Amino acid sequence: MSPVPRRNVELKARDLDPERSLACCRELGAVDHGTLWQCDTYFPVPSGRLKLREQRPGQAVLIQYDRADQPDQRESRYRLVRVLDVEEARQALTDALGVTVTVVKRRRLFLWHSVRIHLDDVERLGRFIELEAVAGATSDLDSEWKLIAILRERLSITDESLVATGYAQQMIAL
Repeated sequence: MSPVPRRNVELKARDLDPERSLACCRELGAVDHGTLWQCDTYFPVPSGRLKLREQRPGQAVLIQYDRADQPDQRESRYRLVRVLDVEEARQALTDALGVTVTVVKRRRLFLWHSVRIHLDDVERLGRFIELEAVAGATSDLDSEWKLIAILRERLSITDESLVATGYAQQMIAL
């Protein structure tokens, strides 16, 4: 793990028109990295959040993060740890901590400048847009806030469509 957490500025909203969102990403010239299948297993921890992400294509990763639950754009601090044996890691974490919830999704990933645009189809929850502006180590986050604001306008993300909580909290509330 890195001694200093990584940071990004992020925003999540219900995707009320997935076809328009996809077209908008293409119009922006965002680089299409295709569709990923992801399964996030969340574990109860005393502070922050902890999830084990399995994805295809790609490698499994343990993600520890802190983020406020608020509907507008917000800062997130996180650490990523590669996992070589996902089955063993999942079982060890489950035995030690228990499982809070599992979230499965299909994620269409686009990159625009330093922003990851996720067009998510989450099992049992529906369609969402998630924006994550990745910050450099010395960033004051000003440019990341601006990039998210630009994309929010271009993607026509309204206040009514904003989502304050993550997928795990939404699944628990079902």
